[in-house]
Amino acid sequence: MWRKIKKNFFERLSNKYRLVVMNDETLEERISFRLSRMNVYLLISTILVVLITILMLAIILTPLKELIPGYGDLEFRDDLIVLSSKTDSLEFLVAAQDAYINNLRNIMTGSVGVNDSSSIARTPDTVDYSNIDIDRVSEKDSLLRAEVEERLQYSLTGFNSGENATIETMSFFAPLKGFITAGFEPETEHFGVDIVGPEDAAIKAALPGTVILASWTVETGNVIGIQHSNNLVSFYKHNSKLLKKVGNFVSAGDVIAIIGNSGERTTGPHLHFELWQNNSPLNPTDFISFE
Repeated sequence: MWRKIKKNFFERLSNKYRLVVMNDETLEERISFRLSRMNVYLLISTILVVLITILMLAIILTPLKELIPGYGDLEFRDDLIVLSSKTDSLEFLVAAQDAYINNLRNIMTGSVGVNDSSSIARTPDTVDYSNIDIDRVSEKDSLLRAEVEERLQYSLTGFNSGENATIETMSFFAPLKGFITAGFEPETEHFGVDIVGPEDAAIKAALPGTVILASWTVETGNVIGIQHSNNLVSFYKHNSKLLKKVGNFVSAGDVIAIIGNSGERTTGPHLHFELWQNNSPLNPTDFISFE
């Protein structure tokens, strides 16, 4: 029975038919086609496959794919992430270039001032610093400055902290005169010295350089960092007030901050001073006398 039905089905598909186009008035035969059901099915299937192929190629190879909802969302998201990253990098580069240009402008015009109120970072409004005379220079500081100026008169290279100078020949300025309560102990991760000084004492730059850090952290409070020559970097931590901002050029002995007790890692007003060279900590007492 099943074989008979199958045989009749294929016979119907293979039966021949003639499609004739005739003139309705003269009955003249114009065109005739000899067809079968199988030929019609194959012709229609072929046309559909060709049309689907053309449509798919048009979507893949032309901008028509952007009209499909959700097709370009992932690609656009990746592009936005890349563009956002490039924008952040450009903003950082522009800020660094602006700081460098302003620094050069200040050096060339001699307009680098100590009392720059725009460089104050995270200063508590409840503290009164109006009675602090940061222009006051102690007798010891005056003697040191006079000694440095005397050296400059007979030096062809200027202040002894240039690129050709070694750290042993550099003239360091004590950032604060006082008592050392905690020494240099790198084995306990204490990479500097703690100096206790008078209340509201001025913190001074140990060497000439450019301010690369002027911010606040939870552990060390108000921190300022200065880049010097010969890959030397000095850090001054736990300040109550910062008087310089990133990009400022400072000379040795310039007032850069006020002693304080900011941050969690402190038990009283003092200065934590660190000196680094080539990413390695140095003992500040080997080069500076704090007493």
